[in-house]
Amino acid sequence: MSLLFDSLFSSVALSHFMVDVFNASRPVLLTYLGLSETQIAFYSTIYVWVSALTQPFFGWMSDRVGPRWLAAGGLLWMTLFYSGAVYIPGTGGLVCLIVAALGSSSFHPVATVQATLQGHNRMAGRETTAASLFFMAGQMGHFIGPVITGIILAQLGLPWLLVLSVVSLPIGFSLAYQLRHNHPHPKPDNGDTKIRINASIGFIILLAFVATLQSWSQANMINFLPKYIKDMGLSASTYGNIAGLFMGGSALGNVIGGYFGDRFTKRKVAATALLIGSIPILIISRIGWSPWLYVLIPFAGACTGSVHSIMVVLAQRIVSGGMALASGIILGFIFSAGALGMLITGPMAENYGFPTVLVLTTGLVLLASPLALMLKESKIVKRG
Repeated sequence: MSLLFDSLFSSVALSHFMVDVFNASRPVLLTYLGLSETQIAFYSTIYVWVSALTQPFFGWMSDRVGPRWLAAGGLLWMTLFYSGAVYIPGTGGLVCLIVAALGSSSFHPVATVQATLQGHNRMAGRETTAASLFFMAGQMGHFIGPVITGIILAQLGLPWLLVLSVVSLPIGFSLAYQLRHNHPHPKPDNGDTKIRINASIGFIILLAFVATLQSWSQANMINFLPKYIKDMGLSASTYGNIAGLFMGGSALGNVIGGYFGDRFTKRKVAATALLIGSIPILIISRIGWSPWLYVLIPFAGACTGSVHSIMVVLAQRIVSGGMALASGIILGFIFSAGALGMLITGPMAENYGFPTVLVLTTGLVLLASPLALMLKESKIVKRG
């Protein structure tokens, strides 16, 4: 049976889409509210850290009590506090927005495991492909989120963002129904045959560096592109569309990266994608506003986003403990590393302009490429 027609996988993927619609609307919403680059970086960093640093805890909890309300409850939690962020003015609304990040934190490690388990069970062990499809759903949320947020803000006004909350409620309760049996997650080495990475400290450090550089690069593009386009005098719908195109490209790249990552050496796939990705980012830094952005931006997103599922699957194989704990650690690290980078690039964008940040981003991607090529896997095959 096709994975996309599996009711549990589809429900998890649709919920991931909705969670990341909320997440992706944040930069457009903060831009619409008139915040500066430094303020956007500050609030985005807090938001991402709240989400990222608590993910290992929620993953650990899920490995012990089951995934049902940590996954479905995470989406419902986001729905509640995002609504508060829309309707409460000033600092109170920003606090609600940050509290909503806990829902994303609860959802991601738990749902990631559900997706990879379905891929392992229904696709003959092709968990990288399953993970890429799951992350594609989230990144499609990142694509749709800025676009629909920009359109709503430009045409209807801030209160109408409540439409997103209305749509998310039935999705959250549907996921709770699909996970009604609430089975605890297996250990990473569970199964009759399992290939695991014999990871040295050097491999782990190298993986962390590549994940940091990739995450920082994407964070720069996601969080500052809307402000850059707005400063050139364009409307909320335009900068929403541009931000959405980057994540739409990233979603497509994630699937392509997962597909090739299951068929070829993962390190070579990641290194090649990152090397190619430096080209459109450098061009974007030189041309200012141009219709070519509608091509270059999704292409940059596809290249930088294609390594995400590869990083997560590699981490799931090397982290001991439950699968959700492993997912929470790597996802938390990736997101928090990107947020930490924004503390540098936010003031840089404000003082020197976003093209300077794009040149830095080009350098980050170029550095990540040869490091990814060094991620040589030494594998142990266990047969039970």
